[in-house]
Amino acid sequence: MQFRKQVLDNGLEIVAEVNDEARSSSLGFFVRTGARDETDDVAGVSHFLEHMMFKGTPTRTAEQVNLEFDALGADYNAFTSEEQTVYYASVLPEYQGRTTELLADMLRPSLRTEDFDTEKKVIVEEIRMYLDQPPFGADDLVRSLHYGKHPLGRSVLGTVESIEALPVDAMRAYFERRYSPTNIMVAAAGKIDFDKLVEDVHRYCHAWQRIETERDITTAVGERKFQVLHKPKSTQEYVIQVADAPSSTDADRYAAKILTVILGDDSGSRFFWEIVDPGLAESASLSHHDGQGSGAFIGYLACDPELAADNLQRLAKIYADVEAGGVTETELAQAKSKLNSRVVLSGERPRGRLFNIGGNWMQRREYRTIHDDLEAVDRITTADLAAVVKKWPLTKNTTVVVGPLETI
Repeated sequence: MQFRKQVLDNGLEIVAEVNDEARSSSLGFFVRTGARDETDDVAGVSHFLEHMMFKGTPTRTAEQVNLEFDALGADYNAFTSEEQTVYYASVLPEYQGRTTELLADMLRPSLRTEDFDTEKKVIVEEIRMYLDQPPFGADDLVRSLHYGKHPLGRSVLGTVESIEALPVDAMRAYFERRYSPTNIMVAAAGKIDFDKLVEDVHRYCHAWQRIETERDITTAVGERKFQVLHKPKSTQEYVIQVADAPSSTDADRYAAKILTVILGDDSGSRFFWEIVDPGLAESASLSHHDGQGSGAFIGYLACDPELAADNLQRLAKIYADVEAGGVTETELAQAKSKLNSRVVLSGERPRGRLFNIGGNWMQRREYRTIHDDLEAVDRITTADLAAVVKKWPLTKNTTVVVGPLETI
């Protein structure tokens, strides 16, 4: 394994983990833009732009973009979050150059008015579909309640009203600001010819205009709120909870992830033994999400409406118990084994390493090997977990309950 990096004159960074033993190559354009970078008048534009990247360029139609990916046998896609928008593809090594050219071309889309008008209808229907399928939509509500006016309280999709009111010129202006080469990074993993990658990225991207852009990474301090969202056609009751947690640059982020494995993993966790295994809920989980400036513990539960009130009390007791008594050495050892296995299994594929390398560099400008992550996990103690729950108490959460119940 070899880590390589290069910066073009226009500020575009290229990072790669080169593995000559790999049988595939994964490449991605990571754009530092997401819901947290939007304002009320362009709410949802980051996700909208992600759709528009597949609608064609000055040199390719939308059909040609998709046909060329298929011709390469590429496994490709894109996603938008609060933090970033990522376009990626995994291919056989001989297609590295053509994939780089195709992704780079996509990142300079035509943004034609007729495509914008058509895709606007698609996104509005996507939002309405989610609103009809609880708990979708509750994610946005719980974040909005918890973070208030902080940028992390924004919805990735936006709303029907914000998308319908969005002018195409506002999208074009947002694109100019946020898709500057100083705000984009090319990451690669697997069998990569790095010198050729740099040569290709320079050829296709060197003329991109450099525009300085900023992001508000003020730490969010969430509020403790509770709301019931009545969905009479739903057959299950859903609980979604958000609490403050370590950010992407906080040393406690590894302890936070181990804590969520102990409390809310799919199997063998306190949620599992207390709620899922006895048949009191279909599912219950807790996860840690680390962003710039702020992190979040996010809990989910789905159950029979008649059991929702009791299950809320069980969740509250689990949180109170860990804050009062911590975790056991046995729980910690089991959680370390699970997390280490996931780090290694994910890292065996270039696709898994792509998101690790791209995410680390985007969030912390840091390269971490699999060994680095395993060592960080192994260093965690029960005292570290006690410190995390003391600094970021799970009992101080915002809860949204979605389903047929009108009150709870």
